[in-house]
Parts: sequence; structure tokens; C-alpha cells
Amino acid sequence: MARSQFQNLQNYLRPYWSDLAIGTIALLLANILGTYIPWLIRAAVEDLGTLKTSGFQSLMSYVWLIIGLSSVMWVIRMASRVWIFGIGRKIEYSLKQQIFEHLLKLPPSYFANNSAGETISIVTSDVENIRRLMGFALLSIINSVFVYGLTLPVMVAIDPMLTLLSVSIYPIMLVIVQRFSGQLRDEQLLVQEELSQVSSLLQEDLNGMALIKTYAQENNELEAFSKLNDRLLDANLKMAKSRNILFPLLGGIASISFLVLVWFGGEKLANPANTSFKIGDLLSLIIYVERLIFPTAILGFVMVTYQRGIVSIGRIQGILDIPPANVDANDAIALDKSEVVGKIEARDLTFTYPDAEVPALNQVNFTIYPSETIAILGTIGSGKTTLANALMRLVEVPSGQIFVDGIDITKMRIDDLRQIISFVPQDSFLFSATMRDNIRYGKPQAYDHEVENFANKARIEQEVLTFPKQYDTLVGERGITLSGGQRQRTALARALLVDTPILVLDDALSSVDNQTAIGILNNLPDNKTVLFITHNLYAASTCDRIILMDAGKVVQVGTHAELVSESRLYQKLWNQHKLENAITSK
Repeated sequence: MARSQFQNLQNYLRPYWSDLAIGTIALLLANILGTYIPWLIRAAVEDLGTLKTSGFQSLMSYVWLIIGLSSVMWVIRMASRVWIFGIGRKIEYSLKQQIFEHLLKLPPSYFANNSAGETISIVTSDVENIRRLMGFALLSIINSVFVYGLTLPVMVAIDPMLTLLSVSIYPIMLVIVQRFSGQLRDEQLLVQEELSQVSSLLQEDLNGMALIKTYAQENNELEAFSKLNDRLLDANLKMAKSRNILFPLLGGIASISFLVLVWFGGEKLANPANTSFKIGDLLSLIIYVERLIFPTAILGFVMVTYQRGIVSIGRIQGILDIPPANVDANDAIALDKSEVVGKIEARDLTFTYPDAEVPALNQVNFTIYPSETIAILGTIGSGKTTLANALMRLVEVPSGQIFVDGIDITKMRIDDLRQIISFVPQDSFLFSATMRDNIRYGKPQAYDHEVENFANKARIEQEVLTFPKQYDTLVGERGITLSGGQRQRTALARALLVDTPILVLDDALSSVDNQTAIGILNNLPDNKTVLFITHNLYAASTCDRIILMDAGKVVQVGTHAELVSESRLYQKLWNQHKLENAITSK
């Protein structure tokens, strides 16, 4: 194992050293008793030859003592398993918490480049592999050390030669374990990768089931799933084949030591010249060898668990090592939401996506005053959405380029920044919950009348009242039971309920008609600064001002009347919009 992997394991274990110490002590006590009981049986057998009239009572004293010690040993061993297996469970819980907390801090690019199915596979199956490594495997390793450390010296004290003969076969087992180690690691990695592929396809198909049915692609998706499932089956069978060869092989070799002991120990008992080696010695050695067989044979299981854990540690750390999207500086400025008025400035704002050659935003300058409703227009790729993401710090821009109330947003606490801005994207995400809970997601303690008030402002309430259970109607995963316009207006109601001084609508009314969009804009609170990113020129024409963008630059800023008379680009967009509406209205 690489040094970094050892460090990771130590980090996982560090909070639970006391549990590990208690479990280890309990396991040591159990193995001390386990080593003493065969010695006690040896003494009982040797005393049989000297027992006379009180023989039965003396024999029963041994029996009751052995039963008592065995019971105590069982209780202690169960306690050790609870403590050590509990470590694995606690690490599993801690890792899931840590991974989920870290996922919440990752940049959007991570989720764009990594499938949800793979991430879910890491959070579930890979974390479970760590649990087995830090529970079952850890217990088995500690137990094996104690079994060998306590049993072998006692066996040597009884008969060094027979002990050497009985364990001489064990180096062969270690060689076999080493031989299979790399192979099982590669096979386990392949299984994890194939499982991620299956999980990803399943996740996508469940989310896109309506599209699959619309285009009658059930058979194609079934074929694609079957291919991935076949590859997963092949990978699992390949690993199972290696395990089914290894484990019986280790068990069989371990049993040879038992046969060797019986063979040579029997000859030694049959030798008339032998006076020191007795039947009690052979019986105790047989029991001791039997104690060694299971810890030795279980090496195969431990090795597989180890390989799974090592692969999973790498996959988990692959997520945890990704730096968070934004980290507050020690001197980050704290904002009081109630004091923010909503003035927004861009000063030579420039941003280029990684691996892109052309800036998405190029020397953008504008000033938006408090309580203004500003429409941001432009062709596809003009930088409108990038501008919204930059304002929310969903993409990180250099300092000194975007200001809210005169304060550089890169100097603010990120949580404070996002508590003064409500952002509604075009693809509005809804949870599989009730309409009421979706609307008050940003303010869970909101009263019902607040939910209904802002649903009315977003022009969704009248439709909610026609639902079977009204606000208690479940909307389904991702809001699948709602239309696109209903999802957008539900998301808008959610944003309005939070009541932030700045509201950003990124094409968030694209699925509603012109009149509804204009009605919503006119019904927004007067004290909000609104950035309305849109392709709907009719709705944009009602805004206080319009920022016209093209190729990442601000081309012109003005009212609708000013732009119609002064901007050729805006004239072209306006005439095209009027023509499209004239055609669709016929």
C-alpha cells in the first residue's frame, strides 16, 4: 500500500483510537482464554490416567471450568466484535457525511464532467468497501496476530519439531496470497468501474424516461443496458473465479498441517522409546493447529477486502482531493442583508472558460442602480448566462471586476453573497416533494400564507388550486408532473419567497407566454434589483433599461425606445421577434 493510503487509513481511524484500543484488549483477552483452554484440556487428559475413585468428580471440575472459560471467552469476543465492527460503521457514516458536504462545495464543472451514477456508486459501494476494510479486515488481522503470537509459543513449548512440521506449509500459503494480490486488485477495480457505468445509465434513463417513451427508444436503451450489465457480469464472474480458486486452495493447504500433525504425532506416540510426548500433548496440538487454520485460510477474504478497500480509497480521495469551488478568505466581508440596496457594477469584467481560446465575457462594463429592472439581451453565446454565473460566483472571476453596493464580490463571504441574490435558471429544478415544500425550500419555516402569496405573484397559484391536493400535491422527481412553464413559475415563487434585494432570472420565463411574462415582471416587488436575461423582446421592452450583448461584450445600454432608434443589432432582433410572433399568431 502506498504511504498516502496508509495516511488515509490512519486519518479514518484517528477519531476512534479509544474504540480500537478497547476492542483490541478484549480480543487479546479472548485469545488468551482461547489459548489456555486447550492447555487445560491437555491437563485433563493427562490426569485421566491417575484418576481413581474420585475420577468422575475431578473430570467434571475440568468440564465445568472449560465451559465457564469458554462462555467468558465468547462474551468477550462478541464485545470485541461490537467495538471493532462499530469502528467500520462509524467510519462509513463519517465518510458519507464528509463526501456529501464536500460535494456541496464543488464547482458546477465537476457535476458537468462526472455522471451522477458514478458519484452515487462511490458514496454507496465504495464507502461500504471501506467499512468492511476497517471492520471485518481489521478485526481479522488483529485476531490473526494474537492467534499466532499466543498459540505458536505454546505449541513450541509442547513439541518444537511437531510444531515446525505442522506450520511448514504456511509459507506456501503466503506465496499464493501474494500471487493473487495484484490480480484481485485489478479485477476489483474493473468491477467498480463497470458498476459505475451501469449506475450512470440507470440514473440517466430514469430521469429521461419520458423522452425514451416519446421517441420509442425502449429497445435501444434495453440493449445498451444489457451490454453494460453483461460487462459487469463478466467482471464479477472473473473476480469470483479467482476467489473460488484462492479460498478453497488456502483452506486445503491449511488442512494439510492438521494431517501432518496427526501422521507424525501418531508415530511418536506409537514409539515405545517415547516417554515425554503423551496423548494429551497430541490432542492439544491438534486443537492449536485447528485454531491456526481459520485465521490462515481467512487471509484470502482479508486480501479481497483489502484490495476492494484500497481501490475504494483511491476513488473516494479522488473526490475529496478536488478543491472547493470558492473558499472564503480569512478577512472576507460579512454582509447584512437588510442593508443591501442592490446596486451592481461591472468594471472591465473579463472571463475565459478553461481550455477556451475566446473570452466568454470581454471587457464588460455597466452599472445597474437599486430597484431597476434590467433586461439582458443577446444572441446565443453572447455571454448572458456566464454573466449571471459570475455574479453568483458559480464561476470565479478575478477581483476588482464585479461590485455589489460598491463591495467587490470576491471579498464577500460566499454565503452572504448568495443570501442577497435569488437566482432562477431556465431549467428550474424541483424536488420530489409537495408544491408547498418546493416553494418554501429556501425558507423552510415560511407560513402557508406566505407560500400562497408568492405563488400568486409568480402567476402559478390559480393552477395549483386545480391540482388534486392543491399545495400538498406531489410534483414528482424533478417536477415531472408539471409543464415547463409551471416548473419555471414554481421556481420563481421559491425565489420571491426568500425575499432578496437582487433577483436574477436567467431565461426563467421562456416557457410562459408574452402576456404572462409581462404580468409577472410588472408584479415583482418595487424594492428589488432585477436582472432579466431573456430572448423575449416583448417582455424585455417593458423593463427600465436593456443591456444588449454580443460576443461577450456590451454593445449598447438603453431603453427599448433608444435601442430601436440607435442599435442596428437590436433593430434586427426586434424585427425578427415581431415577424416570428406574426407567423405563430396566424
